Amino acid sequence: MSRHCRRIGQVHCLDRREKNMETHTRSPRELFEGKEHYEIPAFQRPYVWNEEDQWAPLWDDVKRVAEFYVESKLKDEDAEPEVQHFMGAVVYESKKPVAGDVTRHDVIDGQQRMTTIQILLDAVHEVVQRREHSDLAESLEELIVNGSPRFKGKRERFKLWPSQADRRAFEIAMDPVEGRSFEHRIVNAHRFFLTEAERWISGNPDEDGETPPGEESLRVEALSSTLQDRLILVAIDLTGHDDSQLIFETLNDRGTALLKADLIKNWIFRRGEQIKADVIRWADDIWAEFDGDLWRAETRQGRLTRSKIDIFLHYWLTMRQQDEFKADQVFRAFTEYADPYMKTPSDAEQFLNELRKDAETFEKFSILEKDTPEGRFYSRVIVNLDMAATTPVFLWLLSANHGIPADQRRIGLEALESWAIRRMLLRLTSKDMNKFAIVMLKMLESCEKHEVGAKLAEFLASQVAETRRWPSASEMKRDLPGRRVYGFIRQDRLRVIFSAIEQDLRLKNSKYEAVTLPEKLEIEHIMPQGWRSHWDPEPKLDAERSQNRDMYVNSIGNLTLVTKSLNGSLSNRPWLDIDAEGLVEGGAPGAGKRKLLDSYSLLILNKEILTSHPSGWSETDIWERSELLISRICEIWPRPGE
Repeated sequence: MSRHCRRIGQVHCLDRREKNMETHTRSPRELFEGKEHYEIPAFQRPYVWNEEDQWAPLWDDVKRVAEFYVESKLKDEDAEPEVQHFMGAVVYESKKPVAGDVTRHDVIDGQQRMTTIQILLDAVHEVVQRREHSDLAESLEELIVNGSPRFKGKRERFKLWPSQADRRAFEIAMDPVEGRSFEHRIVNAHRFFLTEAERWISGNPDEDGETPPGEESLRVEALSSTLQDRLILVAIDLTGHDDSQLIFETLNDRGTALLKADLIKNWIFRRGEQIKADVIRWADDIWAEFDGDLWRAETRQGRLTRSKIDIFLHYWLTMRQQDEFKADQVFRAFTEYADPYMKTPSDAEQFLNELRKDAETFEKFSILEKDTPEGRFYSRVIVNLDMAATTPVFLWLLSANHGIPADQRRIGLEALESWAIRRMLLRLTSKDMNKFAIVMLKMLESCEKHEVGAKLAEFLASQVAETRRWPSASEMKRDLPGRRVYGFIRQDRLRVIFSAIEQDLRLKNSKYEAVTLPEKLEIEHIMPQGWRSHWDPEPKLDAERSQNRDMYVNSIGNLTLVTKSLNGSLSNRPWLDIDAEGLVEGGAPGAGKRKLLDSYSLLILNKEILTSHPSGWSETDIWERSELLISRICEIWPRPGE
C-alpha cells in the first residue's frame, strides 16, 4: 500500500468515528476560488520541502498530467481528459464567517503542500502573464490573491499566509521587488517552478532532450487546467472537532515526517491559544530559533539519526522529569509533564523561558573552552567516552535556571569525570548509565546549591554496585599496569589520557611552555608491536616469554603520543642507531627510534623516556612507567579521600 493510500485509510477511519469532521476531495480551484484565506498558525514548523524530494517530483507529476492533456487534445480537440494527480491530504479548521471579510481557515496539517501549491500557482502565473496569455493568467491569479482593494497591503490579500518563520520570504516570492534578493527555501521553490514552467511553456527541451508536445497556447491551457482542476487533495474540515491535536499527530507531510519538536510546538501553542496567551510573541521570542536549520539539522546518536532539537528536548525532559523514557515517547512525556505549567499565561511563559534558557546552554556545549571544567567534561566524557547518558546531569549542573555556584559545579564535574575515566580504563560496564543518571539527578535535586558538587562526589564514592562503583587508586595501581589497553580501549580515548598527563606535567613546572596540543596526535608503541623484527636478539625469547612481552607491549606504560608522520617513520625500528644500521624503511636510514623521538618530539612524555633510557627499553621499563603513569592518572582524576 502506498504512503498516500495509507493516509486516506487513516482519514476514512477517523471520519467514521467523528461526526464533526467534513471530508471531501478538492481541487485548487475549489479550495481557493472566492474570498478564501488559509492561515498557517505562526507557531507551526517552517517550510521544509526541497527540490530533490518534493519540488522536482511534484513538477514531474504536473508535467505528466499536462502532457497527457495536450496529447489528448491533439488527437481529439473536443476530448475532456480525465487524468488527475492526487497530492495527499490537508486538514484545516474553518472559522465562523464575518460579513465583508475573507473566509478564514486555520491549517492544521498539510501546510507544506498548501504552501507549495500557492508557490507553484504564482510561478506559473508569472510566466503565463509574461507571455501574454492574459485570460488564463487572470484565472490563475484568482486562486492566488484576494483582489478586493480593501485587502491591499494586508495579509488577507493572499489566499494563504504561512507560519511566522516564512512570512517575509513568502511575500518576497509572491510580490517580487526589483533588486531585492532573499535566500530561503520558499524563494528557491518559486525560482525552481518559474524556471521549469518557462522552459516547458516555451517548448524548450529538458535535460534529456525531450521537447514538450503541442503549440504554446495548448500547453498553457493544459498547464492552467492541471493546476486549477487536476491536482486533487483530500480536504478535511475539523470545524467543531474537539481534538485537532490527534489529527496533527496522525498525519505527516509528504516525505518530511514531523519531528517530536513539531508535535510539542503545536501542543504548546494551541494550549497557549486556549489560555489566551500572546502566542505571536512566543513564536518570535521563544520558538523562532528552534525552527532554524541549526536546530533541525540531523546528527547520528548511537544507531539513530535525530534532529538537534529532538535530542535536546529528550535530554531536557529527562533532566526535568528525572525519569527514563525512549525517544519515541518524548511527545507524550512532554505533554504530561508540561500540562500543570500551562494553566495561565504567566506560568506558561515562565516555563517556556526556562526551556529557552536551557536550550541556549545546550547549544553552547560544543564551543565550551576546553581548559574549563565544563569544556573538559564535555570533550572528554560526553564526546570521547561516548557517555551521552550523562548529558542530563551535565545540563542540570550548567542550567542558568538552577544557579549552581561555579566552585560546586567544578567539584561535581571533576568527580563525575574521574568516575568515568577510571571506569573506562578498567573497562567496567556502562550499561546502567541511563538509570544511574536518573538516580544522580534525583540526588542533586535534594541538595542545597552550595553543596551540590561535594554531595555528588560523596554520592559517587559511596556506590558499591559493580555497575556504579568508583575504582580506588589502589585498585587502579593493582590491576592496570599489566593489563592490555591498546586494542581494547579506543585510541581517541587513550589520547585523552596521555594529552591530560602531558598538560598536567607542563602545569606543574613553570619552566615548560604552556602549549595547546595538536588534535591529531596518534598513539605510538615505544617497543613496537612487531618487536620480533629488531627487538629479539639472540637467544630468541621462548613461547612463554614472547606471550608475556606481547602483553607488555600493549599496556599503558609502553604507549605515548606522536604526530601521524612521525608515527609512520618510527614503525618497528630498534631503539638505538647502532641496531638500525642498514635500515632504510620509514625515510630515515640508520636512525633508531630513540634518535627520531629526540629529533622530532617536544612532548615531556617523550623527553622523560629519552632522558631515563639512553641505552634501551625493556619490559621492566614498561612496568615501571605503567606504575608512574597510573599514579599521575590518579592525581589528575582523584577520588575523595585519596
